[in-house]
Amino acid sequence: MSVLEAIVLGIVQGLTEFLPISSTGHLRIVPAFAGWEDPGAAFTAIVQLGTTLAVLIYFREDLWRVARAWFQSLRDPSVRGTVDARLGWYLIIATIPISIFGFAFDDQIETGARDLYLIGTVLIVFAFVMLAAERVGRRERGDDDIGLRDAIAIGVAQAMALCPGVSRSGATISAGLFLGMKRETAARFSFLLSTPAIVLAALYSMRGVVTGDETTDAGIGPILISVFFAFVVGYASIAWLLRFLTSHGLGVFVGYRVVLGAVVLALTAAGAIA
Repeated sequence: MSVLEAIVLGIVQGLTEFLPISSTGHLRIVPAFAGWEDPGAAFTAIVQLGTTLAVLIYFREDLWRVARAWFQSLRDPSVRGTVDARLGWYLIIATIPISIFGFAFDDQIETGARDLYLIGTVLIVFAFVMLAAERVGRRERGDDDIGLRDAIAIGVAQAMALCPGVSRSGATISAGLFLGMKRETAARFSFLLSTPAIVLAALYSMRGVVTGDETTDAGIGPILISVFFAFVVGYASIAWLLRFLTSHGLGVFVGYRVVLGAVVLALTAAGAIA
């Protein structure tokens, strides 16, 4: 992998991880458009550490408060009912589905799920799921209203994003909207939830690379470059999207997904990309 590829893919990861347009899909589509080799699922998982670092820094006060309350709740029953302690438990519970499905379908994620026909189709189909969430969501519930049922439902939705083209943020924000959450509440929970899921995926992939079970053509230098650019651009993307969702819906992302999915399907069918 060249330095140019590493920079471009890092920027792509930073832009698309939090926008509901599928970062894993774009990390497969952009190299195909450019005529580069598929960087692979292992590279995709590892470069996401850059955007995870962006979440950790951007939400550092929230995450520290939640972590402290959660640890206190283990030894002090009076703390267990607080919003932050409950949020800590919900983030753990919501991470379980993607951990189970990610392990169970590891081979499919590495191979068949990276098919361009599948990615293009999923981009279009899930765009209409997002549109439905935007249309039917009441957008009344805030952070204090998140409960166990919400955590389970959003956790299952996050597991759907193991298929490139779905979008982890798109799936979890849509699930939050279906559950009646405000856009910014659903987005904030989605971003916080990304931390344990992405860290686990990256550690699992790095273990696979070390043991030889998974491969990536990118050297350590390009990987570090991609992680750096993913962090910088991802941090800016979080700030922008949170502001955007306070007064705008998901319509612009729905339209983008449909157009991109159609282009990918057309070019793949024509043999222009592979």
